[in-house]
Amino acid sequence: MTDVRVGMGFDVHRFSADPGRALVLGGVSFPGAPGLVGHSDADVVAHAVADALLGAAGLGDIGEHFPDTDPAWEGADSMVLLAEATRRVTEVGWAPGNVDCALVTDTPRVAPRRQEMQERLSGAVGAPVTVKGRRPEGLGALGRGEGVACWAVAVVSRR
Repeated sequence: MTDVRVGMGFDVHRFSADPGRALVLGGVSFPGAPGLVGHSDADVVAHAVADALLGAAGLGDIGEHFPDTDPAWEGADSMVLLAEATRRVTEVGWAPGNVDCALVTDTPRVAPRRQEMQERLSGAVGAPVTVKGRRPEGLGALGRGEGVACWAVAVVSRR
């Protein structure tokens, strides 16, 4: 078995019509922006990061650990889920090295809050997490402004 592994995570959620639903990305709230539909707070960035870490450690995916059929996770703070996923990764002998994310959305703009998102995510993971914003350029459901998607790649090493 290798001492370094890579995992890829992905998550996507559509925008909610509920005006009371908060938009949370990378653990940061975006007041005034429509929230995302989901069982938890629907933070696509935290979910993609958790998925990447779990996959790198050979632990499956976020749905196996925090299923949307379990009432315990309803309305959950995804940063708590991310910290717990990281704990599970380290529990089986892996240490996060870094995570890189590509967040795809036209709105909200990511750049003004990028540093705050990176700090929150890095704190939950215990390793550097970078976030890049990408625009969908009018293509598909994301280009029509129907939701937000995030891809993440994580590196873990044997502790």
